[in-house]
Amino acid sequence: MKPPVTAPDVYASVRDGLRRVEETLHELRPRDFPFLERTLDHILEAGGKRMRPAIALLAGKLDRYELDLLVPLAASIELLHSATLVHDDVIDGAATRRGRATANALFDNAATVMVGDYMFAHAAELVARTGNIEVIRLFARTLMAIATGELHQDMSAYSYGQSTRDYFNRIAGKTASLFATAAEGGAMIGGVAPAQVAALRSYGENLGMAFQIVDDILDFTGDEAELGKPAGSDLMQGTLTLPALLLIERQPKNNPVKQYFAGRRRAESLRRALEMIRESDILDESYAVAADFRDRAIDALAALPGGEARDTLTELAHWTTQRRA
Repeated sequence: MKPPVTAPDVYASVRDGLRRVEETLHELRPRDFPFLERTLDHILEAGGKRMRPAIALLAGKLDRYELDLLVPLAASIELLHSATLVHDDVIDGAATRRGRATANALFDNAATVMVGDYMFAHAAELVARTGNIEVIRLFARTLMAIATGELHQDMSAYSYGQSTRDYFNRIAGKTASLFATAAEGGAMIGGVAPAQVAALRSYGENLGMAFQIVDDILDFTGDEAELGKPAGSDLMQGTLTLPALLLIERQPKNNPVKQYFAGRRRAESLRRALEMIRESDILDESYAVAADFRDRAIDALAALPGGEARDTLTELAHWTTQRRA
């Protein structure tokens, strides 16, 4: 049995494009504004998986691999993703992300929000470089979907009267929409046939759902060194994710999640919630849901021609449900 593939291995076929994406992101730092340059350095050099720009490049590689157009799109998607994280951290009052201090922990909130706005503006300018009005419209719709998903999350904080349907709708907007745009936008830039563009959008949507569910599982199973944040961070922020929802469904009375949200014996309630979820089969059930979305993503690829790009997208889907951070 071969070892699970790691993200850098998956990206090997688009390494040239990703290198240019990094160069493009680096060029955004304004050398005449030291504070903004330093803040953007801190945010963007945190790195991350660069999964979304890789998907855009792989989708474009199915036909015309025109990096002069694909790179601005891929960079805009990564910048949009990073900007949403900056605003998330301000809203949540998060002190760390990926084991590093957040921008809002180093600078004041007002300045950090404005830096996030600057990143949104640059993301829009980058996508405009594609010269493709349909891709620009797609970008705008995606930004609205992300904002709507974030609003749903913020407005429902510490409310346990939510359903799994509410959860799926929320992560579809907040997370899966950007994966879908990466795949669909890359395909559009690459001149892929319309039926295959639709297949790639389906791939991205389902992959994004699987990715977020695994993220939410890792919030209960990963350690702080791996995740760069303490276990149970979602519950601490008042966010219900799939494992917590399943615990509420199974034990509606004397439920520690409800007690935590109600402010009763919070430290003990959080400890009990983590323990009950970890010691049940809830995490296995949650992984099964993620695997179902992953399989839907892989099934969508059947509409694409065989070859390196399709094989890599398939490997990326498998990696999504195997990752540890």
